[in-house]
Parts: sequence; structure tokens; C-alpha cells
Amino acid sequence: MSVSDTGAQAVFPLRRAADERHDPELVDRLRADPTTFAVAVAGDLVSISGSAEHPRLRLVPAAGVTASEWAFLGRTVDGRGVLAAVTETVAEPFARLREIGGLLPEAESDAATTVVALGSWLREQGYCPFCGTRTELRQAGWARHCPHCGREHFPRTDPAIIVAVHDADDPDRLLLGSNAAWPAGRYSCFAGFAEAGESLEDAVAREVAEEAGVELVGVRYRGSQAWPYPRSLMLGFHAAARVAAAARPDGDEIVEVRWFTREEIGAALEGRGEVVLPGSASISWRLIRDWYEERA
Repeated sequence: MSVSDTGAQAVFPLRRAADERHDPELVDRLRADPTTFAVAVAGDLVSISGSAEHPRLRLVPAAGVTASEWAFLGRTVDGRGVLAAVTETVAEPFARLREIGGLLPEAESDAATTVVALGSWLREQGYCPFCGTRTELRQAGWARHCPHCGREHFPRTDPAIIVAVHDADDPDRLLLGSNAAWPAGRYSCFAGFAEAGESLEDAVAREVAEEAGVELVGVRYRGSQAWPYPRSLMLGFHAAARVAAAARPDGDEIVEVRWFTREEIGAALEGRGEVVLPGSASISWRLIRDWYEERA
């Protein structure tokens, strides 16, 4: 029986309990504890229960799970341990985080994001990048130690910016772009990784100038989102295009840019019309929705 069947109010939100990670026996002890739960992860697939319209993150007794790597996720509301179980075998209902993150309750979505990010690191980064030696897990799965060169390695997070751009002269127009890899009709905010030695504000200005050809004014930070594709921390902004007529796609990554009215965005947020916006699990969708609701 899964946690979703027994009552998630006794489980979420998880408390990370990072102070326990120094205990080298923690994971083994929790795996042997019949009260410990596990959430299985395979790449960006997480174990779920419930319906397609109302999925829930599925936590099961850890004792019955087979996994290649384990890590301590934290404690439930009532104090039980929760482990990440990294598996290559998808033998029960799994779903991609991209598809169900916006449908999960917020605390479960946060837990799913953590397990996907940590699970990918555990599965992909088993060797020291400096000397190539197989590393040893430390800190209950949150660190790797190289027994050859002595270096310590930790899950990596790359900062990336994402920005919703409105018209400085007409705040009721929003500029979005269509990526070359997307189907026709799909649009989103402009985004990119911060480069070495670059501030977030400079990254915002550079990315939008490169992808959409406009100069920005009034850059405002609006929030962040962990996004494990592959290991990003998305930092969201709103900004205004100084000269709207300058907007043009770079022709490489962005094949089309388009100014949308508030009415068009409202219809797209409701799933009406031909314009497809990002999924509701993404910070891009939240930035677009926040812009729409400011003057709706």
C-alpha cells in the first residue's frame, strides 16, 4: 500500500533533516526500518499513484524496493525516514516530472523535483571528474568522496535566467518566443544559462538581446524554481522592451518572436485557441500568468 492510499497529510511536506546526513550508517539503518518509505526514480520518471488528472507521488515501504543507489531525502511530518531509490527498472506506474509536476500538490512536487535532481546525479556522476576513480557515497547520498585524490563532490546546480518581456510603451503586450525544437504554435519566455563571471542581470540582458533583439529596461526579479533539466536553478524575471519594434528572432535557437495581447494570453492560459504555453509546472508559465493577472 502506498502513502497516497494511507493519507498524505501524515507525510508532506518533507523535512530535509540535513543534520542527520553526517551519520554514515543512516541509509542502511533506514533501509532496515519497516517504517521507512522510499520514492522510486528512474531518470526523470517518478513513481506515482492516483489518476492521470490527479496524480500523487507514490511512497512505498523501503524494505520492498530494489535500487542501484540510495539517498536520504528527509523525514515525514510524523518523523519517518524517506529515501530516494534510484532504479533502472520501471515496473510500476511512473510519470515524467515535466508532465505531472504542475498537477501534484505543491509539497509533493517539491519532493519529486528533489528526487529527480538527486537521482540523476547519483546515477550519472559515479566517477571523479579529476582522476576518473570510482567515488564513494558520503553524507547519506548527498556527497561523493574520491578515495584516490581525496576530492569531495556534491550535486551541481547551474543558475539559469528566464524572463517575461512586456512592451515598455504598451504594458498589455507580452513578447514570447518559439524554439526551433518545438512544434508550431508553442511559445514561452526567453531563457538561458548564466555564463562564467556574469551577473544575473547581465545574463537577462544578454539572453534577450541575443534571442529576441530587444534592449531591456525595468528588470525585476520575481522568484526561482529548481528545475532538474539537467540540473538548473531557474531565476525568473519580468522586464520591458525599450523598443518593441526591434523584436526579431535569432533564427537559430528562436525561430519566431511574437507580441501577444492580454486577451490572447488569457485564452492560452485557459487552453483555448491555437497558442500553446509551457506546462503549469514551469516557472515560465507562472511568469506569464503573473503578468496576465497584474492588469486582468
